[in-house]
Formats: sequence, structure tokens, C-alpha cells
Amino acid sequence: MCKELKPSEESRALRRTFGQYPTGVAIVIARTDEGHLVGMTINSFASASIVPPLITWCIDRKAASYCAFANCKEFSITLLADNQADLAQRFATRDADKFEGVNLIHSQKTPALAGGCATMHCVNYRSLREGDHLMLVGLVIHHQQNDKQPLVFAQGQFQQLAPPIEIKSQAAA
Repeated sequence: MCKELKPSEESRALRRTFGQYPTGVAIVIARTDEGHLVGMTINSFASASIVPPLITWCIDRKAASYCAFANCKEFSITLLADNQADLAQRFATRDADKFEGVNLIHSQKTPALAGGCATMHCVNYRSLREGDHLMLVGLVIHHQQNDKQPLVFAQGQFQQLAPPIEIKSQAAA
């Protein structure tokens, strides 16, 4: 039986359950029809396909920048490094002057944040309205990465990755 969640304690409990799954943290940037930059912090980023190169991310339909992202032709995504939690917080804040003093990479039509683990420039390939969110599918047209450690979000807070776990091979046994 399907049950509709009420925006109450049930949905807060579900949010805490989802929060047990660690995600990376990214900032997505697009231009409005008037040419103004909009940006927001996301943790719903996922790779979807290598051929063609597709990524996905989701935006709440109540977000202040929803219309700009829903109608954009292209966008950039910066996967944040573990020293960029302050930027993640800034871009997650409604009505903040998000771009004041921020270092941007202007290699494509839509700039990306500098200093992250990776950047991708995407064409808005498709969007799907699902529940209270819009899922955007981006066709990656340019990408670059470096060896920085990623910023992680889990259990309601920003975190860093722990050192890799060594797994002993049992093939010799």
C-alpha cells in the first residue's frame, strides 16, 4: 500500500534516514534569461551514463532559483573540495550575495567555481518532474578534475573522507 508522507515528523524522519547515506557536495551555476548568475549547493548529483556522458541532479520546486534552473540551456557543476565547506554553506543560503568575492573559472559560457575537485559544463539535456523536485539531466560537454579530496555530507553535516581502508586479499588462502 502506498502512503503519502505529510510534511511533518514523518518527512523529517525520512530526511534523517536519507542523511545516513554520504554524498558529495556540489555547487551548480546557471544564467537567467537576463544573463544573471544563479547558484545553489546540491548533494543530489549523480553520474548517469558514460556514453553519452550524462549526469543528474535535483532541485526542489520551491527553491528560489527553481525557474532559472528549470529553464536554463546549460549549467556548470563544481564538485567541492574538503576545504570549501564555507562556499557550500554560502550557496545553500537563500538571498545571500553568493558570488561576491568568489573565484570563478570562465572557460565556458557558464562559469564554474574554482578550487573544487572537478568541474563539468553541461547542456540541459532533459528534465523530469518527480514528486516535489525537478530532476535535471545534463549532457557533459567539458570536464576537468584534480587530486583534491572531496567535501562529503552525511548525518546532517559536512565531513571529510577518512583514509582508505586496506582490504587483505584472501586469494592466497
